[in-house]
Amino acid sequence: MHANTMELTPLLAVVLFLPPPLAVAHMAWTAASRRRGMRCYLLDYVCYKPADDLTLTTELACAIVQRNERLGIPEFRFLVRLISRTGLGDRTYAPRNLLDGREELAAQRDSVDEMDACFDGAVPELLARTGLRARDVDVLVVNVKGFFPEPCLASRVVRRYGMREDVAAYNLSGMGCSGTLVAVDVARNAMRARSPRPVVALVVSTESLAPHWYAGKERTMMLAQCLFRCGGAAVLLSSDPAHRGRAKMELRRLVRSTTAASDDAYSCIMQREDDDGLRGVSISKALPNAALRAFAANLQRLLPRVLPAMEIARLAADLAWQNLLQRRRHRGQTKLKINLKAGVDHICLHAGGVAVIDAVKKSFGLEERDVEPSRMTLHRWGNTSASSVWYVLSYIEAKGRLRRGDKVLMVTFGSGFKCNSCVWEVAGDMADKGAWADCIDAYPPESKPSPFLEKFAWINDEAADKSSSPF
Repeated sequence: MHANTMELTPLLAVVLFLPPPLAVAHMAWTAASRRRGMRCYLLDYVCYKPADDLTLTTELACAIVQRNERLGIPEFRFLVRLISRTGLGDRTYAPRNLLDGREELAAQRDSVDEMDACFDGAVPELLARTGLRARDVDVLVVNVKGFFPEPCLASRVVRRYGMREDVAAYNLSGMGCSGTLVAVDVARNAMRARSPRPVVALVVSTESLAPHWYAGKERTMMLAQCLFRCGGAAVLLSSDPAHRGRAKMELRRLVRSTTAASDDAYSCIMQREDDDGLRGVSISKALPNAALRAFAANLQRLLPRVLPAMEIARLAADLAWQNLLQRRRHRGQTKLKINLKAGVDHICLHAGGVAVIDAVKKSFGLEERDVEPSRMTLHRWGNTSASSVWYVLSYIEAKGRLRRGDKVLMVTFGSGFKCNSCVWEVAGDMADKGAWADCIDAYPPESKPSPFLEKFAWINDEAADKSSSPF
């Protein structure tokens, strides 16, 4: 009997061997504990601000373009036009080797130094702000798109800050710009697996640019080097109910979607080699449509959980009416006008590029104020890959727009093609200016011509394609 009892699950053992009132009470207590343990609180986050001497000014960017001897006049003119249309300002940041003129000679040390600078610029400050120690962290998730040394970066973080031997460390790579919400999901699932024990999780999202600068001339591979810049973020999560009173936000929903089964979606962002054997990231014109399709697939699962009943009823009635008209008039595809703001108060849209921001704004009828944080993040920091949505959130916070009870929709897009989204609810005071402290009052800036076009006005002269190089 004893052996059989040992094989029973704990829940079954409770039911069989405790008096019914006690068994019911125990199960209710366990269920309540698990629900409490499944909560995911955002204690705080820190966006990494690189050192001032890593600033990529207009002059430095122009110098980097000019030293690419593979570019002829047509390619040079195309590249400068591309840079001028990206929406980036002249205060973004680049890795040290690029500024030193070693973009094609990056060593392992350059990549490691870039990662260490990001870790040291975010993790210690985050721990200091929350009053926790590195040894208090139970789960660590590090995500970076294009750098995977051995030992992995997660192990490097454990060693660098002296974390416990039993910390559950996860290292994610190749997840693209949507990786940060994948990392949050991994952390949340790790919390659930340990429920009802309270868990503290550290998520670090960054990108490695040092070894990945494209110095070729293929046009589909030039956009990445115009968009991506240095950045990163550290986020501290907790499932401990005792931390609720000090948390900034609480995670309400998280939905992940991928459209990788589609050839166009799978290949719209792809790392590959060009005809000269130079490696880079190719970005096709199919990207905006791929992003919208992935977003639509994601919203099919997210919206029923976040929109109020009246808005869902309106969408259902609109869909039924359009289907009826289609049958009568043989009209084309159904187009629903989804009001995202009916269920959320703020939108943190991945600052991946002007085209994607514009496509989402147009398709979902958003106001300019809704996408302003993403545009300004793109202008100030560039596309910092997975960490960009944290800079967007920090912009909204620095502007003083977040109030207790507000719902914040965070949307990330990434190669694959993936769209991940989540909804946070503001639980506490959010008034930190963070990485925006020295410039938030200057945003949004007044419209002015691109500094690149001012410096290279000749690129608008079609005859320049047939002239000699100006440099």
